[in-house]
Amino acid sequence: MSVTLRFCGAARTVTGSSYLFESKSGRFLVDCGLFQGSKTLKQLNYAPFPFRAGDIDAVLLTHAHIDHSGLLPRLVRSGFSGRIFATRGTIDLCSYMLPDAGSIQESEVVALNRRNVARGRAEVVPIYTQADAVASLQSFMAVDYETWVDVIPSVRARFWNAGHLLGSASIEIEFASEETPENPLRILCSGDIGPDAKLLQPGPEAPAGFDYVISESTYGNRQRPPITTDSRRARLSAEIRDAAGHKGALLIPAFAVERTQELIVDLVDLMERGEVPAAPIFLDSPLAIHATEVFRKHASSLDPAIDVRRLLNSPQLRFTETVDESKAIAKLTGFHIVIAASGMCDAGRIRHHLKNWLWSARATVLLVGFQAQGTLGRFLVDGAKAVRIQGEEIKVGARIRTIDDYSGHADSSELARWIAARRPIQRSLFLVHGEEVAIASLANLIAERIIPAAKIFQPLLDDIYELSAAAPTLLDGSHLRRLAPEAVVKLDWHNDMSKLVLDINDRIEAAADDRARGIIIRRLRRALDG
Repeated sequence: MSVTLRFCGAARTVTGSSYLFESKSGRFLVDCGLFQGSKTLKQLNYAPFPFRAGDIDAVLLTHAHIDHSGLLPRLVRSGFSGRIFATRGTIDLCSYMLPDAGSIQESEVVALNRRNVARGRAEVVPIYTQADAVASLQSFMAVDYETWVDVIPSVRARFWNAGHLLGSASIEIEFASEETPENPLRILCSGDIGPDAKLLQPGPEAPAGFDYVISESTYGNRQRPPITTDSRRARLSAEIRDAAGHKGALLIPAFAVERTQELIVDLVDLMERGEVPAAPIFLDSPLAIHATEVFRKHASSLDPAIDVRRLLNSPQLRFTETVDESKAIAKLTGFHIVIAASGMCDAGRIRHHLKNWLWSARATVLLVGFQAQGTLGRFLVDGAKAVRIQGEEIKVGARIRTIDDYSGHADSSELARWIAARRPIQRSLFLVHGEEVAIASLANLIAERIIPAAKIFQPLLDDIYELSAAAPTLLDGSHLRRLAPEAVVKLDWHNDMSKLVLDINDRIEAAADDRARGIIIRRLRRALDG
């Protein structure tokens, strides 16, 4: 029995999760996610898939986050006609998230094309439309946790709660062998693993004893101090009180699903207890609003100790679904809280709020999740003095704060414990869904202590492995690479260009007089003229 695995995404990078399995019985994907980060990476969303969509027989979806599900509408539009297997919670979330992603792409393309026409550049088209996303929902099929489902002939799968997000799963896969039917090839795809102290979600679950484990490593180089309910709430309340003292907006770029609902639960509870000043909480994201309804619907499957329905119905919470309602928030001047997508500040309404407030010393930006390389959120975390938003330069005068207690990802020690609990891992462990330094750090942490170093693999984008032998064999697929390995992990020329423009503006503004400014400009002109 021959089984191959191609890493079509989330290899030495966090986004674009997609793994192609192929045997003589057929082909299927685990995840089909959107690439985020640098423009070089995001360009892969427009490029042809590294396979024919019509040749894919099925998709197993770990969860609804866009970096795992976001290219499914394009896959269906490109000819995929099989089933997308997912939990009911994942399907309910995707029914809002995918159309929202299509809508955002359409609206951002309209704005981009307006600028392109003015600059004499060619117009572009969205990756897919809202209609494409709605159409793709017909392909979903609900599965229950811990129940086997037939994927393609001789292949079955079972979903286990990953503790990361409503409906999230680690997926156990078995390839039956004609030669030794009693000894199938067993593989576990982790999906994203939730931390031990995850608000609303239970701890991750999965069986043990696999031939291969494919594990995420997003926070493979990060170890958090122990998080408790009290410590999390204390840190959040300190940030809120500090922001309130500056009498401006507290902007929280939040992942619309789960992170937003967790924040609302704690914010409302802190206000009800009088531990922080009461203030309006604007949920300025149609997707987050709909996702909140899904959480209300599934409240019985969440932490029974938390009255989720009551807290998500607080009068402090204001839903701003329309564009006009969103614009009206900009008229507010006192302390108020705005939670808006996207969590990495790469799209959505948060960018408009940042344009309105980022320059002001009265404002606070609180980042509560992972910020991928090349995203606006990452530049803010790294201390940028100015950024470009929708073609405009914005000085960073607001206080940029981070709090990691709401992360949906296990840290390095939690990942190590999760991997250890999957033993014995007979053949190999693949580390994916992380930046290079995170993957390397996690590999060093677990090598020999948990699994022999020789069994740990760190695949590159588009690497193809034959899995049928006693150890995986890397096949020669260099001609199939869509990007050079270094292009995946480094900031690209678009990022360098943005920083250069900002640095030039800073240098010219800091010059002593017009004569000094003229000298700088002439030197730049000579450099351009070669």
